[in-house]
Amino acid sequence: MHGALPPTPRNALPVRGSLAKWANEGEGGAKSVGRFIAVGAGRGGVGKSLVAVNLAVYFAQLGKGVVLVDADGAGSNLHAHFGLKAARSEPDLADGGADAIRSALVPTSVPGLSLLPAAHDAATPGLVLRGARKGRWLAALRALPAEYLVVDVGPGQGDLALDLMLAADIPIAVTVPEPPAIETTYRFLRAAFRRRLRRALTRDKLRSTILERALFELGFLPSPIDLVRKLDKMDKALAETAWAEAQALRVQLVVNQTRVRTDTELGAWMSGLVSRHYGVVLDELGHVEQDDTVWLTVRRNKPLLVDSPTSKSARNVERLARRVLALAASRGADLAPAPSIPTEDPTLYAVLGVTRSASDEEIRRAYKRQREIYATGGLATVSLLDGEQLAAAQSKLDEAYDTLLDLVRRRAYDLSTFPESEPQALSARSTRPALAAEQLMLQAELQREIGPDTEFTGALLRKVRESQGIELAEISAKTKIGRNYLQALEDERFEDLPALVYTRGFLVEVAKQLRLDPSHVQKTYLRRLREDLTARGKDLA
Repeated sequence: MHGALPPTPRNALPVRGSLAKWANEGEGGAKSVGRFIAVGAGRGGVGKSLVAVNLAVYFAQLGKGVVLVDADGAGSNLHAHFGLKAARSEPDLADGGADAIRSALVPTSVPGLSLLPAAHDAATPGLVLRGARKGRWLAALRALPAEYLVVDVGPGQGDLALDLMLAADIPIAVTVPEPPAIETTYRFLRAAFRRRLRRALTRDKLRSTILERALFELGFLPSPIDLVRKLDKMDKALAETAWAEAQALRVQLVVNQTRVRTDTELGAWMSGLVSRHYGVVLDELGHVEQDDTVWLTVRRNKPLLVDSPTSKSARNVERLARRVLALAASRGADLAPAPSIPTEDPTLYAVLGVTRSASDEEIRRAYKRQREIYATGGLATVSLLDGEQLAAAQSKLDEAYDTLLDLVRRRAYDLSTFPESEPQALSARSTRPALAAEQLMLQAELQREIGPDTEFTGALLRKVRESQGIELAEISAKTKIGRNYLQALEDERFEDLPALVYTRGFLVEVAKQLRLDPSHVQKTYLRRLREDLTARGKDLA
């Protein structure tokens, strides 16, 4: 059966890195699929299929043509999310090429979304994708006339999994707040960098030999920055190439099954740690809250966004999808020049993640945050730092705190460290490209939506808040309004709101925090509230 696919988009984007030839060109060199999104990098059971399936559903619900690919022939069961049967044979690429892939597509219950299932029910195991066959398979996928290609890569750091993630326009790593999953994520980054660098040196036998010798001498799978520093002592030009490849490695991180505050902050913590200790980019894309709705939808053989679109986990996934859309739209728009290879330790300001103009209060808050990140037994540093390295990092934090809060010592440190200007610090990365791209997209939409006659709904208030990068916890802390009431306002759970006089005050405070007209927000929102309560025969208290 053939899935219904739209006409070939005109502007398919190129894929970065040494896998561009595979991922961009279909048979005959024709570019087709516009966005290639790969979801993987974690161990089994962390929720990669949840993210992949529902990203694909979200794009299809927007009217896009989407192909969802099950690339984990051993473990993933994407067909089960749609109540479909597993495939019984692999597409015959040698005979049919892209046509074989197209013939294997199965339409799903979501209009515009087709699935390429894995051959779980094959009589004999499918052929392993290696070398030229892997290239043909990727090229055939790219030749499909779809706007979005979403691939569930499956767990592990095998060559196919790594190559799919490296070939993607937007690679997404999924993890959970558990030590084994976090360790696997860090290992994936190290393995992906080694794979990327090896492929970049495929035609340079001399430097490939130097690279392998460096890996042998190190005796373990090193972090990118450790390998670059090792190569810097052996071949300067090779080290520069390796550092450029490290800077080009950009992965988005999703933390699934979050329960407490530290879980929701884990993505940001891991992003900062990877920047400082690995020298590569792991951008925080977002998180998905622990929600029993997820396993209930799996039991009903339906995607989360179809079966329970109003659940909290569905809202989390929708936000991830919006950020992916925003990233895809802004991709390559603001690529900063790569910094030079870091040969010195980060400054005390960079250790705390503050600028030289930071106030004493900002330094205290930054120190508290960093001590939480580098806490003994903390989740974020699992497998990243051993006991000795962690103790050294904690000692450096104490040194930074004591020095920068002492006016005399801070002045002396500044004079000795920055005789001219402050260099860019590797560990000072604080931006979140996915969040920034989402905010720009939402702000553009709100300019068209908000006017003198706009009716402010809970969904619109949420959209305004998210466009400004403000979390409910921040509004709650500033206004002293319980977060549960703020959530009820946005969800329009009117029965969970307090008496009308209190709700009116809540709306005024929220509007002030969002820089909206309090009178207009209050009037239009309360009109909706009254109409709902009246329709249900409730009294206005």
